[in-house]
Amino acid sequence: MLVVFAVVAAALVLFVTEPVPIDIAAIGVLVALVALEPWTGVDATTGIGGFASTATVTVLAMFVLSEGIRRSGLVNIVGDRIAERYGDSPFKQLLAVLGLSGGTAGFINNTPVVAIMIPMVTTISKRTGVSPSKLLMPVSFVAMLGGTLTLIGTSTNILASDLSARLIDHPFSMFEFTQLGVVVLVVGGIYMATVGRLLIPERIKVTDRLVEEFEMTQYLTEVVVREDSVLVGRTVEDSLADLEVDADIVQLIRGDQAFTEPLARKEVRAGDILVLRTDRESLLDLIDAEGLDLAPDAEVTDEVLDAETGEVEPAVDQSLVEVVVSPEATVVGETLESLNFRGRYDATVLAIRRGGRIIHARMDERRLRGGDTLLLQATEETIDRFANDRDFVVARELTRPDFRTERIPVALGIVGAVVAVAALDVLPIVISALAGIVAMVVTGCVKPNEVYPAVDWSVIVLLAGLIPLGVAMERSGAAAWLAEVVVLASGTLPPLAVLGLFYLFTALVTNVISNNASVVLMIPVAVDAAEALGANPFSFVLAVTFAASTAMLTPIGYQTNLMVYGPGGYKFTDYFRVGAPLQVLLTVVTTLGIAFFWGV
Repeated sequence: MLVVFAVVAAALVLFVTEPVPIDIAAIGVLVALVALEPWTGVDATTGIGGFASTATVTVLAMFVLSEGIRRSGLVNIVGDRIAERYGDSPFKQLLAVLGLSGGTAGFINNTPVVAIMIPMVTTISKRTGVSPSKLLMPVSFVAMLGGTLTLIGTSTNILASDLSARLIDHPFSMFEFTQLGVVVLVVGGIYMATVGRLLIPERIKVTDRLVEEFEMTQYLTEVVVREDSVLVGRTVEDSLADLEVDADIVQLIRGDQAFTEPLARKEVRAGDILVLRTDRESLLDLIDAEGLDLAPDAEVTDEVLDAETGEVEPAVDQSLVEVVVSPEATVVGETLESLNFRGRYDATVLAIRRGGRIIHARMDERRLRGGDTLLLQATEETIDRFANDRDFVVARELTRPDFRTERIPVALGIVGAVVAVAALDVLPIVISALAGIVAMVVTGCVKPNEVYPAVDWSVIVLLAGLIPLGVAMERSGAAAWLAEVVVLASGTLPPLAVLGLFYLFTALVTNVISNNASVVLMIPVAVDAAEALGANPFSFVLAVTFAASTAMLTPIGYQTNLMVYGPGGYKFTDYFRVGAPLQVLLTVVTTLGIAFFWGV
């Protein structure tokens, strides 16, 4: 038992500090449990059993089904209708956005839902003047709550169902807890539309000019290359390579043509005008040493950088665009320099927004984080590549010719059939969902080469690595011992109060470790505690399951929180300010709801 607690403690440290990605940490936990089999009770077969678990396979299948809906463009079309119909009413706009986010997340994974809604909210903000800060946090919170509507709403529900089946022989049916999910979603939606709306600060002022929004005025300037400049004859790539200055050449203007990416092999000539991203100190160094002059009346604006509105004829169409780094992106932890970002993506990073902070200096040395918003200058072709890259979310309205709108009825029909077959117990959910994958590919909703990229493999590996930890908690007696401690500590508290404490504690834990990890750790303890109290174990399982979908106190508590962190310009404390009252409210509502529907 002590050995299992030591593994759990090590896992928690790894999950909180993240010296390595949490999915890799989960594999380390699996290896440790098997290596310590005499004390953990987890042999090799049990250890790798997580990869064959019905929960893991079902979650994998749901990613592909969600991709079918995403590729159809359905959510984008509905979002456009919302922007058109409610553009003159911020309150109706908020209600519509909340309804779309929460309702959709009950049937497809909430991460792609939020990824789709970020550009939609940005577009609405530009049209109506409502700060995106006022909309993006509600979108994230309600998407989390929407996951409580059905079994397939989140990977957490599916994992909890697997644990519940093993521990108390009660797997979740498709709509097992929908009635409570509706109550939770409505209460959360009302809170966000009233009290929450007032608590959310307007961190980003709406402006049509990204140069102003990212405070670039002092960091962009135009210089003229003199005939005696040492840069003449050198390529753009080599011109600043040997200098210890924080500067990038963003654009080269020659006569009536403007050149942007790819710029690396472009040769600098006398008379060229260079648009530089740099600070004042570095600019002075460049002017002194490199034979450059400030361009007369130099003022770099969106119009200068954006080919669609610029007066200079562009050699290649170019635009300014915001791109958000996804929380599970492969580029997280890398720097712009180590990625060779400019050469790899044919795009120039002008600024990085990290929450409410805008970074201009030494960007090449900054390690990218999930939720970072990059201000890029890039061609339309490059922007389209970013839009199709799961590592990034392009925060603007896109014309997406690859949407398969003609497949909308088919994609919806397949998801509906998967839900119906599982709900009627015709087939287990895992088989129904796998059949859905086949149907999506056969009907052309998802192409064969899109199946594997659609899966968030980090989630799959995390689930497979954590499932044996729950087994170890049960077999070693660790869960039973913790349950006994909880029961003794609760003293004379009634079971309803203990149920509420389990909900609250799980919700707090979920804000610092992954929601799936909190479910694996807490459900075995909750079941044993309920049995010791003579209470309903299923009610305690539900309390933990629902609590794991309410990580609202920090931006790192849930993927969707991190996704809106940069685009909303939020501060770390904004989440606690808005989420803490909601967390308390949901603790009361969910606990009473469970007692009402299932008893304690």
